Amino acid sequence: MTPEIDAALRATLRCALALLWLAAASHKLRDPARFRDAFAGYQLAPAMAVRALAAFVPCLELALGLWLLIPGTGAAPALATAALLACYAIAIAANLLRGRRSIDCGCGARAQPLGEGLVVRNAVVVAIALAAALPANGRALVGLDAATIVGGTAALITLYVAADTALGNGARARRVRA
Repeated sequence: MTPEIDAALRATLRCALALLWLAAASHKLRDPARFRDAFAGYQLAPAMAVRALAAFVPCLELALGLWLLIPGTGAAPALATAALLACYAIAIAANLLRGRRSIDCGCGARAQPLGEGLVVRNAVVVAIALAAALPANGRALVGLDAATIVGGTAALITLYVAADTALGNGARARRVRA
């Protein structure tokens, strides 16, 4: 038996992931030099490819955000989201293993050093993306589902922002103590 997810919950997860990608892309597109520097700081791509890859990443995030919002696209955009977030988590973990904690993660509007919390945060969002990839249970959405989707999306985005803020504040507090 194939696992299914409620249609409203699936739409909520996809909307929240779409907003996450659209916000991430907008930060990078508004300050491409900062993102390029953060991307280069990971030292995981050849120096000659950094400029092109740093320009490609926000375009990919923007495309994923829009793709998640298109009805009837199946599991593909959610699976692509999970794959990209897993790549981000692996890139962060690789640099943590190399002892490179002071570089900017490049994932938000403000600088945030790498830490284990970012890997966990991305792993949680990967799990959410995988849940969003499950097929809907076939229940038709009704008017009340719109409120559920909007409220659930707002709650998930608020939770993500709160977690991201806590991670950033924790990193700043550790730097001040040191």
